[in-house]
Amino acid sequence: MKLSVLAAALCLAHTMASAEAMTPEQRKEAFRKLVWHVGPAAEMIAGKATLKTADDQTEFLDEKNSRRFLELTGNLPEDGNFILLKTDADWWADFSFNPSGYVKDGEKIDADELLKTLKSYDEAANAERKRLGLRPLYTEGWHVPPHYDTATKRLEWGLKLRSEDRISVNYTIRILGRTGVMNATLISDPQSLDSDIVSFRKTLEGFDFNSGEHYSEFRPGDHVAEYGLAALITGGAAAVATKKGFWAIAAGFLASAWKAIVAVAVAAGAGLKSMFSRKKNDRDAG
Repeated sequence: MKLSVLAAALCLAHTMASAEAMTPEQRKEAFRKLVWHVGPAAEMIAGKATLKTADDQTEFLDEKNSRRFLELTGNLPEDGNFILLKTDADWWADFSFNPSGYVKDGEKIDADELLKTLKSYDEAANAERKRLGLRPLYTEGWHVPPHYDTATKRLEWGLKLRSEDRISVNYTIRILGRTGVMNATLISDPQSLDSDIVSFRKTLEGFDFNSGEHYSEFRPGDHVAEYGLAALITGGAAAVATKKGFWAIAAGFLASAWKAIVAVAVAAGAGLKSMFSRKKNDRDAG
């Protein structure tokens, strides 16, 4: 018998509260206990794509362990996510697939209008985050305005977000495929973002949709999404896909889509790099 919506919400709130109550050392130990896939390896993402990791400084989590990772980093723990971590840097990335169908890419992007739209969602999105026991996040502005590459079929943008007294950046890449869109989000500090983007893009050289899933493999009769590129940025795609009220779905989409870097670890004077250094040293010693 499935849990009721209320019981599931109470269970989620309890789980997230438990993670929030952890000391920095307890949280670090919980990170180290996750089942990390150490590169080089070929990792499957949502049954739609493969990511080849190049070296042992790149680590990957399957769906189950990614859910726990999101919980430990103060994000909504959802299924369908896959985490990539660079242990020699202070960034991580989240991958998820949206089976929306084929998204036509002829739409013109207006960065100023999109930013106004995103800022107008802050109140509703943070109400949803509060209900879920998450800290509020506020839209600060573009670090990198949205732009689309017709050759790679990638839509990219960098959004600055404020959480309490901390600024973080979500650098997002939407990779268009035949049956949907792969969402790849880099979570980084603004101070290191430019170099982290270079590192992230280098890592994505190992990404490829599986045979039959490439954008170029579209065939007449395939499902076509009811929205374009702009909706992939603002969350409107989620509302259309679920056929529900725009505000409710957009708020829920943004509440979970915005990811935060590990603020607890940073506040304790130890970022992701030092958090995993002991684990890597133990592995090398073995």
